[in-house]
Amino acid sequence: MTDREKAEDIEAEAARWVWRLDRDGRAPELEAQLEAWLAGDARRRGAFLKAESVWTLLDRARETGSRPLARPARPVSRRALLAGAGGAIAAAMVGAGVLILREERFSTGLGEVRRVPLGDGSAVAINTASAVEVAFRRTQRTVRLREGEAWFQVAHDVQRPFVVEAGPVRVRAVGTAFSVRRRANGADVLVTEGVVEVWAEGATRPPARLRAGQGAFVDATAVVRPALAGPEAVDRKLEWRYGKIDLAGETLGEAVADFNRYNDRKLVIADPGIASERLYGAFNTGGPDAFAAAVGASLGVEVEVRDSEIILGRRRAS
Repeated sequence: MTDREKAEDIEAEAARWVWRLDRDGRAPELEAQLEAWLAGDARRRGAFLKAESVWTLLDRARETGSRPLARPARPVSRRALLAGAGGAIAAAMVGAGVLILREERFSTGLGEVRRVPLGDGSAVAINTASAVEVAFRRTQRTVRLREGEAWFQVAHDVQRPFVVEAGPVRVRAVGTAFSVRRRANGADVLVTEGVVEVWAEGATRPPARLRAGQGAFVDATAVVRPALAGPEAVDRKLEWRYGKIDLAGETLGEAVADFNRYNDRKLVIADPGIASERLYGAFNTGGPDAFAAAVGASLGVEVEVRDSEIILGRRRAS
């Protein structure tokens, strides 16, 4: 835990845990994740027990129709009650110390880019093979990037900061636009408008600021490594929003890794000696064949197209 974790944040997270357990069941993996979360702060276990109690009251109200809930016209799940309850039950839950959450999940398949409007007026563009969870509450708007990459255009609301969680990395904005790509040991952050703060949960380093036109990799210890400079470089990296990969000196190895994010048919470099060759040009994310043909022509290498692979081979004899 850091000083940044407030009691109301713990209570909201506890409510989310109870909801997830009810929805997914007490699978061993989920139980292990819960125990790890509970062990992180002595206050969490009490908040979790309180959330369970309120959840049980909701269940009883659903079954009996007793106050503060009126009897529903048809059976209603506790998830629906928690997501959409209003009036007296909302006041009862806030009074009990558990904030009502509205949580939504969005995901994309391989090669899919999805644009989603959010309830606060913000919008998110979700890149290939990615998953996000959106949870808005009274004091904060939270998005969990479970995997992949997303770009956020955030509606201005100084009373409710907008925070993206990508593993231990946190990115906070009030009204701005930025992208986050989750990595195994941190996250890439690119800022297209305004200013964001970045830090890592549990780290002692203070938050760092990134401004429009800046990009950086933030690791699990909150070390910020600048990666891009200038609005043009940032915009190029975000061409995936329009179905493009824009190369301006990236290596063949980097380009191949990017294309393989979007396609079932994978590009394979057979000759390691060409992996460091630098490339220029804009290509469709779903066009590995056209990219391979361009590589073959520009680098003078053999290209072999197979059912599941496109082999970029050795150089042709001169």
